[in-house]
Amino acid sequence: MAQQVDVSFVDDLDGREAEGTVSFALDGATYEIDLSARNGARLREILAPFVSAGRRTGGAARAPRRASGASDRARNQAVREWAQTQGLGVSTRGRLPSEVVAAYEARNAAPVAEPVSAAAPEPVERPRRRSTVQQPTFSSAPG
Repeated sequence: MAQQVDVSFVDDLDGREAEGTVSFALDGATYEIDLSARNGARLREILAPFVSAGRRTGGAARAPRRASGASDRARNQAVREWAQTQGLGVSTRGRLPSEVVAAYEARNAAPVAEPVSAAAPEPVERPRRRSTVQQPTFSSAPG
C-alpha cells in the first residue's frame, strides 16, 4: 500500500500556510516565528519605526533566510514520525532538537547493499598519477 504524507508550514499566529521563518531580537533574547507573507509584512511594518530609530549591532547584515522547501518539510515530518516511534518527545511543529535530527541521520546512514546486476559494467582500473607538486626546501644556514 502506498502512503503519501503532506506537510504544511504553518503560521504560528493564525494557522494559515506560512512563507518562512522571521528572526528578531528584544531585550537580549532572539526569537524565531513562522509567518505567512501577510503577517511577516505586518510585523515588519509595526517594527519599522523602532528599527529606523535604533542602532544596528552585531556585525554585517545577514542574507535573508530562505523559506523551508517542500523537501525540508517532508524530511522534518519523517524525522518527527521516526522520533515518535522511538519514544522521543517532539512537538508537532517548530524546530526539531538537533540531537533528534542527528540520531535520525545516524540511524539512516547505515550502508545499504546494492543489488548485483548481471549487466553491471566491470570496474576500470586507472593508472595512478604522481604528484607534480614540489616541496619547499629549508636551510638552517643564516641568510
